[in-house]
Amino acid sequence: MEGYFIRSSRVTPSVYFNPKKGLLDMRGKSSPENPLTFYNHIYDSLDQFAESEYPAMTVNMAFEYFNTSSSKCLYIFLKKLAWIDQQGKNITINWYFEDGDEDMNEAGEDLSCFFDVKFNFVEVPEIKVLGEEKKETKKKLVA
Repeated sequence: MEGYFIRSSRVTPSVYFNPKKGLLDMRGKSSPENPLTFYNHIYDSLDQFAESEYPAMTVNMAFEYFNTSSSKCLYIFLKKLAWIDQQGKNITINWYFEDGDEDMNEAGEDLSCFFDVKFNFVEVPEIKVLGEEKKETKKKLVA
């Protein structure tokens, strides 16, 4: 089972998956036109993890925004994690939200109510996306 890294885009989060370390990290925005196209690869990885020898996984979820169709995919994602947890692997979900972002905090709390898996809610000053492309600044040349 191999890990991977998916760089964030304007409409998809970054995803870092390292099964050997027991870590899956998703950060950023999720509003792709067809979210299943994006999330199916992650679902497949969870299915493989469920069959692996690895005993535990920590899942960090740090969203700045996700749209309604992404919320359905996140529900499926969390449902898979809860099932893996019930199969005897130790799953911990850390739900990060920015200071004062009550909507994202409530979204995590709402999603957590559907599943019997350990959720931690963590307020942070800023969501930092892994591998985010930096905007280049133009430098003026002084003659």
